[in-house]
Amino acid sequence: MKTKAVCIILWFVVLVTAQAQRFGKALKETPGVVSYTFRNSFQKDVALTLDSVKRMGFTNIEFSNLFGRRAADIKAMLDERGMKCTSFGTNYDDLLGKTTQVAENAKALGASFVRVAWIPHDNTIPFTVEMAKKAADDFNKAGKQLKEQYHLTFCYHNHGYEFVDYEKGTLFDYLVANTNPDYVSFEMDILWVAHPGKDPVALLKKYGPRIKLMHVKDLRKGVKGDFSGATPVENDVALGTGQIDVAAVIKAAVKYSAIENYYIEDESKEVNVQVPVSFAFLKGL
Repeated sequence: MKTKAVCIILWFVVLVTAQAQRFGKALKETPGVVSYTFRNSFQKDVALTLDSVKRMGFTNIEFSNLFGRRAADIKAMLDERGMKCTSFGTNYDDLLGKTTQVAENAKALGASFVRVAWIPHDNTIPFTVEMAKKAADDFNKAGKQLKEQYHLTFCYHNHGYEFVDYEKGTLFDYLVANTNPDYVSFEMDILWVAHPGKDPVALLKKYGPRIKLMHVKDLRKGVKGDFSGATPVENDVALGTGQIDVAAVIKAAVKYSAIENYYIEDESKEVNVQVPVSFAFLKGL
């Protein structure tokens, strides 16, 4: 009986400890943050910005810029602070023309993912199937090289323009259908799903296994979106204060997707006020 009682107590301690280490009820892991959120500060001083970001509660960063530093130097600063980079963002041209350099930077940072957030085109005209076809071919090629040579996972980050109608779906559907799941995954930016009038929850249910990363953002109430992939930065608002049902999105993401990292992104000029509110909102879900 005594042994049984001790086992029960130990089990209870382990359970309580595990629950205490969770970020919140909805998300087990503490979300990360996108470096672009603090781009102005990072441009001035990477080390001091990392200190500030860590004080906010973040230890996981998706770097979309090296801010004039070497990847190895940033990794050293992250290590000193017990922080990590899990995803490295690059542009389309570098993905294709400088694949080796992009991969080496990602590996030096310690990242597991490489992502691209824009397919070059004039955003004053509609995104076309010809553009989507070229992008799908390019993503398959680059994604294969990143996976087979460097063990990195490539993700394409949606930006709104891909949701124009095409046949019985959208050009986003075309991109998913025409990319190889072994080499191409997706980073869902929920603002850039909602802005063109689509439902992030429905997209998670439809393509959950292909979605490996997420940008968690909210769109100001009353904003009428379009397919431009652009909106004023002041339309980025703290999570839970905009028009997106972020709680429902996170619930669907946990249930249906293969997301490994959630990142708060805020492009506004009020990040020092809004980001802590967003962090607390996710923790309270």
